Amino acid sequence: MVARPPVRIELDMMRLSDIDAVHRIEHASFPVPWPAYAFRQELETNRLARYIVARAGGQVVGYAGMWLMVDEAHVTTFAVDTAWRRRRVGERLVLALLRMAEAMHAREATLEVRISNLPARRLYEKFGFRPVGVRPHYYSNDGEDALIMTTEVLGSPAMRERLAPLASVLDALDARGPRGREARERDGETAAGQT
Repeated sequence: MVARPPVRIELDMMRLSDIDAVHRIEHASFPVPWPAYAFRQELETNRLARYIVARAGGQVVGYAGMWLMVDEAHVTTFAVDTAWRRRRVGERLVLALLRMAEAMHAREATLEVRISNLPARRLYEKFGFRPVGVRPHYYSNDGEDALIMTTEVLGSPAMRERLAPLASVLDALDARGPRGREARERDGETAAGQT
């Protein structure tokens, strides 16, 4: 397997001009995608909503959103372009949502995820989400159950301890930005035998 070069990922608040790209990712990611107008409505009229996008080279490659309800941040949607999966874009988005939620004084974050979506569940667990219940027959297209997941108290010592190593790695990737193989080798970052 050939390693892909690192690409600088920039996170930004979602804008109306992002909706077409977001909807393409949504449509490719979910059997029952949100319609484009739902994203427009979220951005224009929902005062509880906060949506972010991940960009690479100016192109939207992922997005995530949440509603801030009193002291709870509820993750409403999250997806990464299929060509950009397994490149830590999703991790950056989840970390950004949790940081935003904490800054807005949310006590915890919650979400629903398909019981069968093991990659997403593992990602959420890495960031401190844990199963707390099930919503039977939650998904309308096939009746699959949703697993309800929630975090520990945002900003608590336990949550900070969990997020610190992840944040350190992701922040370092963002600070380095894109670099060629020669620069990585010069800096001693390529393991022996790795091409």
